[in-house]
Amino acid sequence: MRDILDAVAAGELSPEAAEAKLSGYATSEAGRYDAARETRSGVPEAVLSDGKTPDEVATLVATSVETTGRAIATRVTDDQARAIRRRLDEEFPAASIRLHDRPRVLVAHGADFESPDLAASVCIVTAGTSDAVPAGEAAVVTREMGATVDRIDDVGVAALTRLTDRLDELRAHDVLVVAAGREGALPTVTAGLVDVPVIGLPVSTGYGHGGEGEAALSGMLQSCTALSVVNVDAGFTAGAQAGLIARRVDAARTEDDQ
Repeated sequence: MRDILDAVAAGELSPEAAEAKLSGYATSEAGRYDAARETRSGVPEAVLSDGKTPDEVATLVATSVETTGRAIATRVTDDQARAIRRRLDEEFPAASIRLHDRPRVLVAHGADFESPDLAASVCIVTAGTSDAVPAGEAAVVTREMGATVDRIDDVGVAALTRLTDRLDELRAHDVLVVAAGREGALPTVTAGLVDVPVIGLPVSTGYGHGGEGEAALSGMLQSCTALSVVNVDAGFTAGAQAGLIARRVDAARTEDDQ
């Protein structure tokens, strides 16, 4: 503790970073940021931008970069993205900022941030173009956790040969995140054809009875093939689960190499 206090007094450590080291979180005018989440659970903390003002999102993103060297903000609007860029340009001019347009996920890395690198691969699979938003969110999160991420898109079961043509590629990965709307059949079919873990990601496409992802979620939960399922449009959760599996695969391979 004395070393931390000395660093603050010497201007080498900000009060926010010191609080994060001592308490595991940092307090800002926009709320408390869980700076210890990745150390504690293996999953990086993210700022959910829904329901927050541009200034609140920018404050939390800046706090994240200050305390962990990285920030992930999900469901970011254009106004929020502009506020984030202004704030980081002022406080962390050397930070890199990337907005993934389709899933609306913004990632910022501080100048000294070292991205994790896992010896594990994850494939994000979509039934159709309409599934790209939550699938893209899953891809960003998994990549930020250090896994190699590939994409296989538009292989929905309306034309099953689109899936069977890619089976060798699917089987080459350590875990699959499979996104589908409508009746949600793609993850259940895929899980019956591969010998790797499948995470079903139901998407809020479709309409009428069972629309807005309800039929997709129900179908995946009722699957007679073995897969795990996250909530509707829960791309972050699907990506985090895939990343955790990838961490275990990497640890096993590292141990085998020693």
